[in-house]
Amino acid sequence: MSSSNVQGGEKVLDVREISPRERHPLIFNTFEALTPGQAMLLVNDHDPKPLHYQLMAEHPGEAGWEYIESGPEVWQVRITRIAV
Repeated sequence: MSSSNVQGGEKVLDVREISPRERHPLIFNTFEALTPGQAMLLVNDHDPKPLHYQLMAEHPGEAGWEYIESGPEVWQVRITRIAV
């Protein structure tokens, strides 16, 4: 299961131990539960660029995306819900 906790007011979602096919549904469910202004910190073992494209396509204008750490072993991205 994912390591999920709240750090500094934002949910931390560590998907490194989750099977790849389960990651996107978990991430999208977590994002969709956020209210505008809330953020989650995604921790991954690779650059989640395909997720970024999918998120922006399925939720245009609703999400902010900020790299906090960019590899080479760990990527962290702050995903903020900016609108519903």
